[in-house]
Amino acid sequence: MEVPDLILCNGRVTTLDPSRPEVRHVAVKDGRILATSDDPMEPGPNTEVIDLQGHRVIPGLNDSHLHLIRGGLNYNLELRWDGIASLAEALRMLKIQAAITPPGQWVRVVGSWSEFQFVERRMPTLDELNEAAPDTPVFILHLYCQALLNRAALRVCGYTKDTPHPPGGEIQRDKQGNPTGLLVARPNAMILYATLAKGPKLPPEHQLNSTRHFMRELNRLGVTSCIDAGGGFQNYPEDYEIIRQLHDRGELTVRIAYNLFTQRPQQEKEDFARWMKMTRPGDGDAFFRMNGAGEMLVFSAADFEDFLEPRPDLAASLEDELEAVVLALASNGWPFRLHATYDESISRFLDVFERIDREVPLGELRWFLDHCETISDRNIDRVRALGGGIAVQHRMSFQGEYFVGRYGAEAAERTPPIRRMLEAGVPVGAGTDATRVASYNSFHSLYWLVSGRTQGGLELYPERNRMSREEALRLYTRGSAWFSGEDGEKGALIPGHHADLVVTSEDYLAIPEERIRDLVSVLTMVAGKPVYAAGAFQKYDAPAIPVLPEWSPIATFGGFGAPHWDGRGPRMQAMSCPSHGHGPLWGHAGCDCFAF
Repeated sequence: MEVPDLILCNGRVTTLDPSRPEVRHVAVKDGRILATSDDPMEPGPNTEVIDLQGHRVIPGLNDSHLHLIRGGLNYNLELRWDGIASLAEALRMLKIQAAITPPGQWVRVVGSWSEFQFVERRMPTLDELNEAAPDTPVFILHLYCQALLNRAALRVCGYTKDTPHPPGGEIQRDKQGNPTGLLVARPNAMILYATLAKGPKLPPEHQLNSTRHFMRELNRLGVTSCIDAGGGFQNYPEDYEIIRQLHDRGELTVRIAYNLFTQRPQQEKEDFARWMKMTRPGDGDAFFRMNGAGEMLVFSAADFEDFLEPRPDLAASLEDELEAVVLALASNGWPFRLHATYDESISRFLDVFERIDREVPLGELRWFLDHCETISDRNIDRVRALGGGIAVQHRMSFQGEYFVGRYGAEAAERTPPIRRMLEAGVPVGAGTDATRVASYNSFHSLYWLVSGRTQGGLELYPERNRMSREEALRLYTRGSAWFSGEDGEKGALIPGHHADLVVTSEDYLAIPEERIRDLVSVLTMVAGKPVYAAGAFQKYDAPAIPVLPEWSPIATFGGFGAPHWDGRGPRMQAMSCPSHGHGPLWGHAGCDCFAF
């Protein structure tokens, strides 16, 4: 065997290699897996050896539907309620952040939470927001359903009794006609996006810092790769400049394959025609590469999921507009993805794709649908016949209660019908759709796949539509790799694949089901190099990154679950470990001595 650069020994390594599913030792060379074995491996004179101390190791998680690029530009601006168990605590965080946010800036909670995660089982009231932040503008996004603005935010947005309702949205008013602060998406989320876009942006230096912190947070939660699904107000190439700079500086810690999302209704074909002259699928390298078009292809096909509202009726122009765009994409060899919630919409999309397939075969394009919560068996088979895939996310974990309330528990049992997709032979990849609906915590998504439960504990799925732990992990690794055409290079710990792996805080395959949600990484490696380390592996961690701006909610609270906050004082990030003297305590597993 060649002399390895690195040997990881004495672990319980889940390889997802059918011929050798679990091993104790892994050798790495030049950023790729060199060998796996149950027998000890011989290091060379310059080989680094890391003793895994019996920890479980899994392939790096690959989120097949994440909004990392847009999320990174804004991460340091956002207060996160993800993983907070009490509304009272969430409001305390809001009050603390409002007090340290300078004039001219907002406090933003941009999705990734559900009232059902709170012990109070309710939303905050507008009075509570105004009490917590009487002078600082507050914007709180709740799924794709609604947004709550305090009085200060209404003032800076210019919403008055004379402001008309925008198309597709409602500004709720009191008896005197004055806006209350509640914005309702009816039937789409554009009013929510447009209002959020009124807020201040970070300057470029801070956007670079913000994106690095977001990637580090993803590394903390086991993510080493993603497919970026574009997003509203994410323009190409302008809003890709920050991530491109980080790539050029060698500072990406998550591999990114990105899709291009059209931004101009009625001019979608022109957008893609312009981009075809600028780039093409596959441009880039193993860390940053263009993946194709979508998830928005034409605005007339946008069937936003909002289970508080009836299913939207899509425009009669959908078929003609979608056919023009997809035909142009397919004719130029561009893979594409399409947001698709409801089976009724999916039927219309597939009618278009089948017509195009007779002229330009789609089977080699790695095209796919996203979400598919209510897709029928017939349409699953149609996707398979056209060579497509389906990317699923844990959006129902945040909205399952709403779906059951509108459509009933029986209809919710297959939202989405993942087992049926797999039985039909459709490629399936897992993800989150973070950050505006569901949380970016992929361990929560794995818990949803395994348990079939929402954030609030509601059991949605019978046993037949749940995944085993290994099946769920496979969807999140080898499954997702298909969607960027990298299934021969990532997703398993086998010779020749990228050495992207995660050492978990507890044994994913053995702990009680509920504890899957509490997993974090104690060592995350990308291309065989540590990008995050904690606990017993703290010495391998990279130097701490300062937070810009200093008043950022990330400096005070951290990300998922507010790991920098003790529930009392405003700042824990600056604390050092009194026993070991190392730097800031990152995450729940910041050090062996850290009290969980």
